[in-house]
Amino acid sequence: MASSTSDVSLEELLAPIVEQAGLELESVTRSRSDHTPLLRVIVDAPIGAGGVDSDALANVSRAVSRALDDADPIDGEYLLEVSTPGAERELTKVDHWLRQVGRLVRVKLRAGGHVSGRVVDADESGATIDVDGNATTIAYSDMRKARSRVEFGAGQ
Repeated sequence: MASSTSDVSLEELLAPIVEQAGLELESVTRSRSDHTPLLRVIVDAPIGAGGVDSDALANVSRAVSRALDDADPIDGEYLLEVSTPGAERELTKVDHWLRQVGRLVRVKLRAGGHVSGRVVDADESGATIDVDGNATTIAYSDMRKARSRVEFGAGQ
């Protein structure tokens, strides 16, 4: 009989499965969807590897489903959702920023206002953003909220 486990235990179970598929486990969360438990597994490409295509996502989804079926770590029925963080994800970790180098972001500042531009560099303490040709370094502690931005027309 399966027993209820914490999200940390689920991360420990699923991280090697996701890594074996060439991806990284971003998070595992549980919630409810129309009275049915929902297990959401968020995966992303390693830093510098680009994005996650639909074939890779389908493969890792099948592998995660098999691992959960074999281990049976959750009591009862649940819905499984395996996805990527999305195009306009919130940037809350250093790894998120490292993945954004070369991409557009919008940052709300704690002091008020916002900054939009292309990430030039990121490290443990902050990110450097090209704002209209001027490099601006912002400490993470000075950011209220930050999101990646979709860039329409890229590569044209």
